[in-house]
Amino acid sequence: MKRRNLLKSLGLGVGATVLGTNKLRAATETNTKSVKRVLRIAHITDVHIRPEHNAPSRFKQCIESITKMEVDFFLNGGDTIYAADYDHITRERVKVQWDIWHKSRELFSEYEVYSCLGNHNMWWAAPDKSDGMYGKEFAVKQLGMPNRYFSFTKNGWTFFVLDSNNKNAGSLDQEQMDWFKGELAALPEKAPVLIMTHYPILSVGPEQGGNHTDCKELTKLFYEHKDKPIHCVSGHIHLLEKTVYNNVKYYCNGAVSGFWWEDGNADSAHKSWVSQTPPGYAILDLYEDGSLMNSYYSYEV
Repeated sequence: MKRRNLLKSLGLGVGATVLGTNKLRAATETNTKSVKRVLRIAHITDVHIRPEHNAPSRFKQCIESITKMEVDFFLNGGDTIYAADYDHITRERVKVQWDIWHKSRELFSEYEVYSCLGNHNMWWAAPDKSDGMYGKEFAVKQLGMPNRYFSFTKNGWTFFVLDSNNKNAGSLDQEQMDWFKGELAALPEKAPVLIMTHYPILSVGPEQGGNHTDCKELTKLFYEHKDKPIHCVSGHIHLLEKTVYNNVKYYCNGAVSGFWWEDGNADSAHKSWVSQTPPGYAILDLYEDGSLMNSYYSYEV
């Protein structure tokens, strides 16, 4: 997403304290218990890959940093390519961006990557809806997704990858909502859950285009499942935030691309930052008791 307003705090929990470029940075939840870690995951989001601004080489630098972390797999939070959604975007421009992504994917082909759709992934300007490159189905194929929304399990954790891109931007459609409610209800008591969306379900940023517009329904749903440790990760706003509501943790991590690979603007604390958030990625450590530690790293020198 492209937005230029400063972050406004609502008094909710937010992790956005800069500890310095290339160093660990909040949002971070410290796990002080002697609990076994069962998974380590890289969360990348808003890669916005493009040919300009040396983006492919800079993304390679990001991947090289991540692979030193000994992760089990990747979660890719949407807006993988720079932009396919605007009316002026041509077929050739869409192809160029996806070609760069596929080439970049070879850098970490040994890892599984579970992706969700971002608002900039879909080409709506195709001549008609029957065009093979139109809309979500094409983007789903480019990302190797089994469906526009899906779930999977690993090491005792259940993962939900949801499609935020519906009629009211940042929301689940009714078909998906019904499926999601049924899947949650089928889980046993105390089953740990990690949910990935592109738009934040709940964040401290009140600016237009931030939260899920159905956040009230979703937070009510999570409260109905308060027996389960539920964690949510997202991107979209290119800002680093941690919000806690009804004991559900909402982590919005910063963008791999930072300021869309560009230098920034008057609000950027440093070059390529979006406000006070640098380009970066998160490492998610998941534990057998359902706790999670979200650690954010910047990678550019």
